[in-house]
Amino acid sequence: MLSSDLLRRIRRIQIRTNRLVTDVLAGQYHSAFKGRGMEFEEVRPYLVGDDVRTIDWNVSARLGDPHVKLFREERELTVILAVDLSGSLAFGSRTELKRELVAEIAGTLAFSAIRNNDKVALLAFTDRIELFVPPRKGPRHVLRIVRELMALEPRGTATDLPAAIEELRRIFRRRGVMFLVSDFLDEAWERPFRALRQRHDLIPIVVEDERERRLPNIGLLELTDAEHGDRLLVDTSDRRMRRRFAALADARRDLQVDTFRRLGADPIRISTGENFVDPIAAYFRRREGRRR
Repeated sequence: MLSSDLLRRIRRIQIRTNRLVTDVLAGQYHSAFKGRGMEFEEVRPYLVGDDVRTIDWNVSARLGDPHVKLFREERELTVILAVDLSGSLAFGSRTELKRELVAEIAGTLAFSAIRNNDKVALLAFTDRIELFVPPRKGPRHVLRIVRELMALEPRGTATDLPAAIEELRRIFRRRGVMFLVSDFLDEAWERPFRALRQRHDLIPIVVEDERERRLPNIGLLELTDAEHGDRLLVDTSDRRMRRRFAALADARRDLQVDTFRRLGADPIRISTGENFVDPIAAYFRRREGRRR
């Protein structure tokens, strides 16, 4: 049974993400992602301003007046949320953990999808597949996804991003829209990522926290590797140590940026404690611009 505190947090995410979709993202999501094609709907008389390329000449000749074909977009897509729940996501130096931010991001994307009559699936992973929720529609289904992300207690703590990507390739044969949500603190994922991107519309969402790149000057501090349990005592008052930590973090981030550039991927970067809607909306606008 879920605790009352967890139920309150799930309810808060539901209310907030639903409102964000209604007020900000609903139209942008629809514009950013194409349906599977166009389906003929009906023929009607030509009106001034109609595109002449849509004139049905056979019907027009038979009826004696110009008529145009109307089409509607085959809207239904399958949206897959592939979510990293490894130990490094159980960290946050501001008002929330990265894992809580991930749940809000996933909820917002899921509500955006069902508003457009798309199906949503969830694959949660660590160094193993923790949970798979098959694609379905409806608000209750989205609420289940949010609840699972908040309540799930992962069996694994480490990350195996390549294995998760290979599992996505195995499960989903037909083309879908995939959001891969992770801090991408793993190695050797470039090749499987490239292969998955050849079949699916793959969007990486990188979840970050400021303290993973910059340490405050607070004296002695014990750092724990949340995925492997290693511990290290550091003196954060040592300026050279802080600079070294920042340099290593920047090098890791630069390598990640270069990897996405080689892959031709456009990642969405979101940090804890910040407004996560703006980066998503900006991505939707960029994507719509490229479509045009």
